[in-house]
Amino acid sequence: MTQALVVSVVVLWIVVLVLAGVVFALARQVGVLHERIAPAGALALSDGPKVGEAAPVVVAESLSGHLGRIGEADPDGRGRLLFFVSPRCPVCKRLLPTVKRIVRENAAKLVVASDGVEEDHAGLAAEHDLAPADYHLSAELSVRYGIAKLPYAVLLDGDGIVRGQGIVNTREHVESLFEAERLRVGSIQDYLAQTPLAAGRQGSES
Repeated sequence: MTQALVVSVVVLWIVVLVLAGVVFALARQVGVLHERIAPAGALALSDGPKVGEAAPVVVAESLSGHLGRIGEADPDGRGRLLFFVSPRCPVCKRLLPTVKRIVRENAAKLVVASDGVEEDHAGLAAEHDLAPADYHLSAELSVRYGIAKLPYAVLLDGDGIVRGQGIVNTREHVESLFEAERLRVGSIQDYLAQTPLAAGRQGSES
């Protein structure tokens, strides 16, 4: 009886030690994966102007009835975020408050762009307190900027040069556009590819 109990205790300790080893190995793998996973920036899929190129200038009517020249240099030298949306896009609606806050924190100007039925867009503008004068409807805008998926954002500097762009589904995606501009790179992905750490990883994987 006593011998059987001793054997049971020994087996139990062996199992505990094995499980502890497995947990330790898994923890190490999680740490390695955490180091290798880079922060994801907005993914550029546009067939329009590339980062560093001048934005196309498009004349588009706003919800206030005024014509605006979207893409030209800003008289005050302010950056602008062109945010392409749709009233039927749930991600666009969810992200709008965040986009407004990030644009304000970066002392830029928000320009909302889309096309379709004006009444639908007027409702979206009212729901999210968007300035009608900065909400433009034009099918040509989407075509000239090569927009195929929504929500999509294009960051312009004060001279009308594209400084960042991509599909934006999260706060991090929107912030990555302004961060890429500060770093003077096309995207966060480009920056990470240029860092010594990324180069070292690529060399170890080859």
